[in-house]
Amino acid sequence: MKIGIVGVGHIGKTLAMKLAKAGHDVFVAGSSGPEKIHADVLATGAQAVTAQQAVQDKDVIILSIPLNRIPEIAPLFASVSEDTTVIDTSNYYPARDLKIDSIEAGQVESLWVVQQLGHSIAKAWNAIGSHSLVVNGKPAGSPDRIAIPIAADRDADRELTMKLVDDTGFNAFNTGSLANSWRQQPGAPAYCTDLTLTEIQAVIDTAEKDRLPKRRDLVVAAIMERMSSSTANPDADFGLRLSRALYM
Repeated sequence: MKIGIVGVGHIGKTLAMKLAKAGHDVFVAGSSGPEKIHADVLATGAQAVTAQQAVQDKDVIILSIPLNRIPEIAPLFASVSEDTTVIDTSNYYPARDLKIDSIEAGQVESLWVVQQLGHSIAKAWNAIGSHSLVVNGKPAGSPDRIAIPIAADRDADRELTMKLVDDTGFNAFNTGSLANSWRQQPGAPAYCTDLTLTEIQAVIDTAEKDRLPKRRDLVVAAIMERMSSSTANPDADFGLRLSRALYM
């Protein structure tokens, strides 16, 4: 499968490495041009390209950039086929992204992304921490394999996304339509809590949309406070423990 990835942050670079290792033809683009992409990202076979090249003639395009940068890359999608599956991994964090009025008013993040791109999307890999994505993948059939929630409106997008999630070492849990993808946004019980399929099934319907922003901001504030301490910097699992304590 020909996969273009726009963004080489913690999630994007890990997906590039995992999907290339799984046998896909992966083309990855960063904001500073192909020559600036670190060799580690390309170690399993991904190729460094421009953003324009990353979206041209691909079966799947993965967007792994901050949500507030989505409008910047939207013009690239003018020539992207309607049949191409686009997967968005972003999340809305006002402290980073600045406030987006329509999302603040209750618009689901995924629907805002569709509006910006003018193209249907699937939502995946947004609800797993970057460290967990790197180290916690397991072979299919493992009883304690972590599940990653995904959402999509089109069957073809859903099926492709679920296959790719499996290729990265995780089970895929279908949360339904994009309108319901708020159940995998920051603040929801399925967000960055590293649950199995059975565990997600038990909590997915307990999410309360109105409570997500406050819970999200509490976690961000706690992490920032911990990071500002010279003696108590958070370890890799601090965010996981905090999310489980506050979201579930």
